[in-house]
Amino acid sequence: MPLHQGRQKPDERPASVNPFYGEANPVSGMTEAPPKHRLPDGPLPPTTALQLVHDELMLDGNSRLNLATFVTTWMEPQAGVLMAECRDKNMIDKDEYPRTAELERRCVAMLADLWNAPDPSAAVGCSTTGSSEACMLAGMALKRRWAQRNADRYPGARPNLVMGVNVQVCWEKFCNFWEVEARQIPMEGDRFHLDPEAAAELCDENTIGVVGILGSTFDGSYEPIEELCAALDRLQERTGLDIPVHVDGASGAMVAPFIDEDLIWDFRLPRVSSINTSGHKYGLVYPGVGWALWRTAAELPEELVFRVNYLGGDMPTFALNFSRPGAQVVAQYYTFLRLGRAGYRAVQQTTRDVARALAERVDGLGDFRLITRGDELPVFAFTTAPEVTAYDVFDVSRRMRESGWLLPAYTFPENREDLSVLRVVCRNGFTSDLADLFIEDLTRLLPELRRQPHPLTHDKAAETGFHH
Repeated sequence: MPLHQGRQKPDERPASVNPFYGEANPVSGMTEAPPKHRLPDGPLPPTTALQLVHDELMLDGNSRLNLATFVTTWMEPQAGVLMAECRDKNMIDKDEYPRTAELERRCVAMLADLWNAPDPSAAVGCSTTGSSEACMLAGMALKRRWAQRNADRYPGARPNLVMGVNVQVCWEKFCNFWEVEARQIPMEGDRFHLDPEAAAELCDENTIGVVGILGSTFDGSYEPIEELCAALDRLQERTGLDIPVHVDGASGAMVAPFIDEDLIWDFRLPRVSSINTSGHKYGLVYPGVGWALWRTAAELPEELVFRVNYLGGDMPTFALNFSRPGAQVVAQYYTFLRLGRAGYRAVQQTTRDVARALAERVDGLGDFRLITRGDELPVFAFTTAPEVTAYDVFDVSRRMRESGWLLPAYTFPENREDLSVLRVVCRNGFTSDLADLFIEDLTRLLPELRRQPHPLTHDKAAETGFHH
């Protein structure tokens, strides 16, 4: 969660309440708005409280026009009804809400089958608040298994985790919080993610695992998981090191099974120990729900599982938090039931088709160079063409915001800090009609941008709108 500070300016403000909800309200008579940074002295009528909060939220952006986020911004009304019915259910209390717990179990079983676990009944998994928590849990399991294998050297030896520099920030958090050395493969040239051979070269007896990303947040490309496992197979043949792989499929694990069926990336590869995904990304559920699965119970050390009985019954849990709503898990089951494989295939293929078509139209404008084309994740990144000197990607991002579009601009990491891009994330609900409006707004801006004397962004760090 973001860190916040207390109030930074005077708390009080002049009267700003609509008289309909204030002094002209016979049951209120309020003449001044309540304080912002301390509790009001007394209660407000619910209609007044609702209107005050509603009016302030009007200043938020339109989530459907947010091309930065991977998170689902549209669901069917029927899903909303179910979520409203379950918003008071605590997911952790499986004895009190056994049917909600059963739906969670079914979702795990469906994902184990979808991801080709050798024996879906032997796979174990859990729901989480999102992929960040799922990655933390997977990392913990990798570290504990490594510690068990190296009990004669740990504590003492420092564990490490190998990954590309393009990983989501949650992996850097994991390494920081759990005192694991992060060994990152930098980008090189036009390779914007992990190189399998470079990953194998960074492994040693202290490596707890290698993370492969099925869908990089930087450009939407899949990392070559099958080649990564093959490189680690060769490493084992040479050295005897048996390094497990975790697949961070936050987005791609809910895309590839449906429209990239020939791609081998999941539990069909014996070296893949665990997989996570975000139900609230291409799983098509509102935030926040994620999933973590392990090939078998052997991949998840029993000592990490806690059992409590003070809510009634015996509850094995593996989580970083405790209480959380059951609504999103129920919504995930609804979506699995509602769409099935054919429905997911139709949704994801449509989203990819929109991404590919929009990427081609951006390319056709002549001012931009595509980095990716939306043919893996329905995501593409692009930068300004070499001959464009009057403006940069940060100018484009800022000007598109004037039309309501949240189009992120950001600089790539180590070894490619010279490359700044814009990224478009196409999600279900971002239709061809919206894509038409996007390209119209972008096209209309170009003459003005071309007339600039130079790029107007001075502080690129402050302008960056990159959101995982």
